[in-house]
Amino acid sequence: MFMIEVEIFPHRYLKASTTEKFLNKIYDLKTVERVVIHGQPLPKVITYGPARGLPVNHTERKIIHVKGVPVELTVMAGRFWITLSDDSELDKLDEICKEMFPFGYNLRVGKFLKDRPTVTDYIKYGEDGVFLINEMDRRLIGMVDPRSRMANSVTVVEKEEKEE
Repeated sequence: MFMIEVEIFPHRYLKASTTEKFLNKIYDLKTVERVVIHGQPLPKVITYGPARGLPVNHTERKIIHVKGVPVELTVMAGRFWITLSDDSELDKLDEICKEMFPFGYNLRVGKFLKDRPTVTDYIKYGEDGVFLINEMDRRLIGMVDPRSRMANSVTVVEKEEKEE
């Protein structure tokens, strides 16, 4: 299967409201298969130092809604890796970026995400689990943080299949 990966790198970190609007607009595109948000972590609690264990009340750690699915924003969005099924909507994606990021952005086509199981996938899921992921939903390959539970780090937003 032929897939295209696009990296969108806004010149500023995005607020939760801008991230929500952007994600909803790109999920309207028919060719979007997977979106990965990368950025500065927004922890719930302080993990080290004299204030260890105290809550962090960051204003941008919010629950946003992407196509009706609640998504807890655990990073300050600074980069998006988007997998497209083909290149037919690259111009539309660029137009969305021009509209949403008046301060500037970089858009690159390349290889940014893993497409084969990693050692971390085998550690996290085991050999049987990796086999199941390969058979069921290949979008989960490489989406593993070995220190977190998958429910905390991956949210699946299903696309609506429109009948014509």
